[in-house]
Amino acid sequence: MSEQKSRLAIIIPCFNEELVVKSTVETLLHVMDTIIFKGKITPDSYIYLVDDGSKDTTWSIIEELREKYGDRIKGTKFIRNYGNQKALIAGLSSVREIGCDCAVSIDADLQQDENAIETFIDEFHNGADIVSGIRNDRKTDSFFKKYTALCFYKLMNILGVKIPPNHSDFRLVSKRGLDILEKYNEEGLFLRGFFHELGLKTAYVHFNVKPRALGCSKYNFFSLTSLALNGITAFSIVPLRIIAACGVITMLGSFLLALEVLLEKYILHTTPSGWATLVILLAFFGGLQIFCLGIIGEYLGQIFNEVKARPRYIKDIELK
Repeated sequence: MSEQKSRLAIIIPCFNEELVVKSTVETLLHVMDTIIFKGKITPDSYIYLVDDGSKDTTWSIIEELREKYGDRIKGTKFIRNYGNQKALIAGLSSVREIGCDCAVSIDADLQQDENAIETFIDEFHNGADIVSGIRNDRKTDSFFKKYTALCFYKLMNILGVKIPPNHSDFRLVSKRGLDILEKYNEEGLFLRGFFHELGLKTAYVHFNVKPRALGCSKYNFFSLTSLALNGITAFSIVPLRIIAACGVITMLGSFLLALEVLLEKYILHTTPSGWATLVILLAFFGGLQIFCLGIIGEYLGQIFNEVKARPRYIKDIELK
């Protein structure tokens, strides 16, 4: 039996998860009971569910679970769908207010290995403020999702955001980490980058990913693209510097091209040929300009969202 006990909160973001939420909660309660029996967490540890504006019966099931298990089940319901990242932030902020020594976030489909939570707790007791789950492989992903995810992590590292490959939102955060998170009021906070950039003592736990038992993933191409763009623009200004570098290179190239035209016209006395060349250059630099404007637009969009200072989410109902 361990002499060190901590109050644990497990956060589960839910969006249209009526098929799995009941079994997920019961599975996690069993995991918690095992860890409680080993003396690693206190009996008042609990699960906090965030219903991210579900259109099905997810919230009704959460209320039934509350009636059945009492204060071991807590949660909140958003008035509409705000997205997975904001649901996670709401959960982290709420459990900090309720009280806990550490919080673990895990997906509602329970594809992440819930048995790794005990290892998270062990690493926390060894002094880690952040314990990040790293999946061993991506065998359960489609070919497209697997390689786009790998490209995303490589791109983020190139841009200066050093996120470990195959890192997910399956992590433990200490009370100290939750207190620091509360100081950040950014609209587009990207949690995977945020916790890695904090500089707190971090441990890594590898786990296997299980196939989803029921339902389907709520992440589609557009939501994953949005998450990737948010992660890039929220934590790196390297794309802006690349644009500046492209501008300088383009300007130098144009200067050299002008010298070449003058050489042909006044020294070689030949007329510059090449409508095709002209069209290609116009198309290339026109496309480059539009691409650069698109990147600048992403940053302007981030600024636009921040200066409005709107709330990240609005709670409809809360069970404490």
